Amino acid sequence: MSIAEWSAWFAVADRRVAETWIDDIRISTVFLGLDHNHGLGGDPLLFETMVFVDGETHEMRRYFIWEEAEAGHTEMAELIRAEMQAAQVRAAQAWEQVYARQKA
Repeated sequence: MSIAEWSAWFAVADRRVAETWIDDIRISTVFLGLDHNHGLGGDPLLFETMVFVDGETHEMRRYFIWEEAEAGHTEMAELIRAEMQAAQVRAAQAWEQVYARQKA
């Protein structure tokens, strides 16, 4: 496949693995199309899950294969929902608590 053919495909392809809305938080997982490992060794990073709060990126995880991306997306949604239930808070507050624990 040439660069031109790949570019044409990439422009119209459905690259979305999953998208989940929890209150005002959007979790989006997509196929990136290019390796975002940047030659650092290990498997290529071809998929990405991002968490958006009020349109701003708050977390990003990358994966090698579709199945890892699906599992990572599901895990992120489950983390937020579990925190919402445990703390009896809305999604944005739950995300802040999940994020703080992950960075600690």
